[in-house]
Amino acid sequence: MSKTLVNELRWRGMVHDIMPGTEEQLSKGMTTAYIGFDPTSDSLHIGSLVPIILLVHLERFGHKPIALVGGATGMIGDPSGKSDERNLLDEAALAKNVAGIKGVLSRFLDFNSEAPNAPVLVNNYDWMKDFSFIDFARDVGKRITVNYMMAKDSVKKRFSGEEGSAGMSFTEFTYQLIQGYDFYHLYKTYNCVLQMGGSDQWGNITTGTELVRRMHVGEEAKAYAMTCPLITKADGSKFGKSEGGNIWLDADKTSVYKFYQFWLNTSDEDAEKYIKIFTFLDQATIEELVKAHNEAPHLRLLQKRLAEEVTTFVHSKADFEVAERASNILFSKTFKDDIRTLDETTFLDVFEGVPQAEIPLSEFAEGVDMIAALSAKTNFLDSNGEARRALKENSISVNKEKVGESYVLTADDLINNRYIIINRGKKKTYIIKAI
Repeated sequence: MSKTLVNELRWRGMVHDIMPGTEEQLSKGMTTAYIGFDPTSDSLHIGSLVPIILLVHLERFGHKPIALVGGATGMIGDPSGKSDERNLLDEAALAKNVAGIKGVLSRFLDFNSEAPNAPVLVNNYDWMKDFSFIDFARDVGKRITVNYMMAKDSVKKRFSGEEGSAGMSFTEFTYQLIQGYDFYHLYKTYNCVLQMGGSDQWGNITTGTELVRRMHVGEEAKAYAMTCPLITKADGSKFGKSEGGNIWLDADKTSVYKFYQFWLNTSDEDAEKYIKIFTFLDQATIEELVKAHNEAPHLRLLQKRLAEEVTTFVHSKADFEVAERASNILFSKTFKDDIRTLDETTFLDVFEGVPQAEIPLSEFAEGVDMIAALSAKTNFLDSNGEARRALKENSISVNKEKVGESYVLTADDLINNRYIIINRGKKKTYIIKAI
């Protein structure tokens, strides 16, 4: 079992560091493993998709995944990979974030399952809230030396002044101990023996394995660690960001259309890497896809399949189909009918950045002549004369159908009773919004 799982993760490029004995432990049978999610927001973005997918792989191979939401550690902030102290969240913001993250995770893992390896969702605030500082210092702090904690990269970089750091507070210094205690608590409560996470978490995770061993004086306690690489883009830019910011897993933060477009627009090099990491397609299918893509890269077969698989996994098959239709709509031969099938959010996403002008809905009852619609009422074109010339040149389309100077816009032209799409030639698009 384990060899298959680790080999599966290896060929997908999802193993960075693995502690000796981890594969052997996984091969013994069902192993309980956990990954932590910090509640820095009320949702998760696509950077969190890798740990989510790791948990899904674990479950599919018969192991028991635990998703830990850091209600307690979120109060402190993880110093790993950071050069500055994080702003501390208040309890109300933290509670909102924890609830949001639980909701996202529940879409991918069935925490109500009755299977022997059913996923478990926990919040470390539940066991840390009543732990006094004195008890923590006596029971946990004495087990790990300051020398051991100082040797971790996340601490060394902050203390050495690398990355423009101004040092580290005692608050953040304790983070690895609290995360280590999480591992011990899960070991004791759920027989959890493996922690997984991003490669930047290796220091925190190994502190946890060490604490599990040291808390069990005189007992044979074994704990393991495995990390995956941090995702990068071939051009060196940060993964998971677009011009509009993070790509979120919630449709109300990043629309399905924009989510789909993010994957569709990946480079060939990134698509070949991402399709292994972010989909569950088997090796033979992916190799076939890569081969077909390399033979006809202009068809963008890899990007299309990647976008389909990830959008379906994160949202749904129906959501993917709407996003795909919206993506193809500008080139559709049945544009006028197809455009009316889009909801308003998707419609506006498709035409994001396109110049818009508003005309009262009442005016469409009498009709708006095309020259006014292009110039005086919208300022799309500079003058009536320019509008007249464009119409005589047959370069103006209303909802993708050519119109002449005599054409009058009416309510029948309104898409979903609100929008009209005007094109001048192939490159200029304008939107009229009825208000």
